[in-house]
Amino acid sequence: MELRHLRYFAAVAAHGSFNRAANNLHLTQPALSRQVKDLEDELGVPLFLRGKNAVTLTAAGELFYEEARDLLARADQAIQRVRGEARSEILRVGYAPSLSTGIMPGALEKFQAATPRVRIELADLAPREMVELARKGRLDLLIAPSGVESELPVFQWTELRRMTLVLIMPATHALAKLKKIAPSRLHDLPLIALGRENFPEYAPRMRTLLRPFGVVPHFVSSVNDGISALFVALEANNAAALMADGIECVMPRSLIMRPFSPALPNIAVNIGLPAVRPNPHAETFARLLRAEAERAKAVRR
Repeated sequence: MELRHLRYFAAVAAHGSFNRAANNLHLTQPALSRQVKDLEDELGVPLFLRGKNAVTLTAAGELFYEEARDLLARADQAIQRVRGEARSEILRVGYAPSLSTGIMPGALEKFQAATPRVRIELADLAPREMVELARKGRLDLLIAPSGVESELPVFQWTELRRMTLVLIMPATHALAKLKKIAPSRLHDLPLIALGRENFPEYAPRMRTLLRPFGVVPHFVSSVNDGISALFVALEANNAAALMADGIECVMPRSLIMRPFSPALPNIAVNIGLPAVRPNPHAETFARLLRAEAERAKAVRR
């Protein structure tokens, strides 16, 4: 059975006549009759009751007509979508929502208004996944924490923004009642880390940032499956985690966020573009992201 069989059958059902359907399809009536008979033979049931001047659907034909129309509509939609997307340009962006909170929506809106023919594919990725896809040439722009650039020297990197480190924990955690957290409170505090496999820079960076405060982070476990898995682990273990403050935009209500006092060093977030043959729209989008980051920074002040 092929799509043409369905189209022929649907045309006969719609016109109630082999002759009218054949004229509409630019076929001869015998050829159309033969194609429909082949379809009936394959299905093993008659689809039409053939009269002298008209044909009507059998009960099986009524059922098949309904299904055939749905299949043909989906096929037509798929063809139009493929043709439309083939004519479109694509910008592939790898990012983490917690690093682009407050700036991505505005940049997307302005970019789409300026370049309506360009379709943006957003991929929520861990740093390791970004690196792997970028090496394969499957990303045109990256929004990543500092440290990733050392693994992608063929990319050009510029700083997008800086984010503040905070402590997140369940609302039932012992430190949840405090408005601000002193770094010294992290001594022997059970912490959950982002795992080395997908977030290789996380644990070393946290150790480096806490060293000036005389604190060695006590990581009791780690998660490699991303932020959602981290949230589950925090609640299951009634533990805490060090994250950038942008995490608030994706946190469940059962978790809370507390700033440090004195503040820990900021986390740099960078934009990366291929140094050779970059996507011509990547720099436009990067410029809009930087403008939104400056606007968000001014609002916070």
